[in-house]
Amino acid sequence: MKIRAAIMNVLQQEGLNFTLTNRIPRRTATRFMGWFSKIETPLVRDLSLLVWRFFSDLDLSEAQETHFRSMHHCFTRRLKQGARPIDADPGILASPCDAIVGASGTVERGQVLQVKGAAYPLADLLGDPAQADRLRNGRYVTLRLTSSMYHRFHAPHDCRVRAVAHIPGDVWNVNPPTLKRVAGLFCKNERAVIQLALTEGGHAVTLVPVAAILVAGIRLHFLDMPTGPDVRTFPCDVSLRKGQEMGWFEHGSTIIVFAPEGFRLYPGLTEGRTVRVGEPLMQLPD
Repeated sequence: MKIRAAIMNVLQQEGLNFTLTNRIPRRTATRFMGWFSKIETPLVRDLSLLVWRFFSDLDLSEAQETHFRSMHHCFTRRLKQGARPIDADPGILASPCDAIVGASGTVERGQVLQVKGAAYPLADLLGDPAQADRLRNGRYVTLRLTSSMYHRFHAPHDCRVRAVAHIPGDVWNVNPPTLKRVAGLFCKNERAVIQLALTEGGHAVTLVPVAAILVAGIRLHFLDMPTGPDVRTFPCDVSLRKGQEMGWFEHGSTIIVFAPEGFRLYPGLTEGRTVRVGEPLMQLPD
């Protein structure tokens, strides 16, 4: 335990952490991890899970399965039935994922905070100035998934998916040291823009899953989203129930939730707090 604590103390130094997780061939490392994590050889699987447990607080007690074919199978694990109760109040927009709350607040003059004191243009993130304008004075919450968390994400409310845009990009790490050092990071990374229309009031809510190093894999149940060098938008008309699984990250990353003016952040939703799927995120307009 002392050895682990000493290693973790070194790795948590922000400058070193930033260098080790970003100043490498990010795309190559991500492609390699995508291949390596799917190896089903027992020795490779067991050693990978052992190293993963050593460097994280991985807890598999809620996992639906107790045996995993590969590290990837463990990363994308499902949970036991009932492990994530969904807030049934129709006046509540629920968290779509397990995460640590990052920057949140009001979209002001088309800008959204990445970290305190550093903002980015919402139009750059969404790739659509008109859509950004519709969220003027709206609310947002940044949700960061760590490597050990549950990596599937769910519908935050009864809704219909209207469109999904895939925006290609880089794969910078999205941890706090990198967010402090790379301006407009979320606008640089690969991401999807998922447009929802809530059944309750027809409100337009947008989810933006953002890929990261080792995590450039965003999968959706209702859309086989081909990737490529150009921005592509896919019209949809898919009905989802609140809490229904939408998709998953190959390893874990970030989801930014946007809601229009009139929504309110749920009391106590402070930066650094951990939320889980189905817990209150925002309150719908009265």
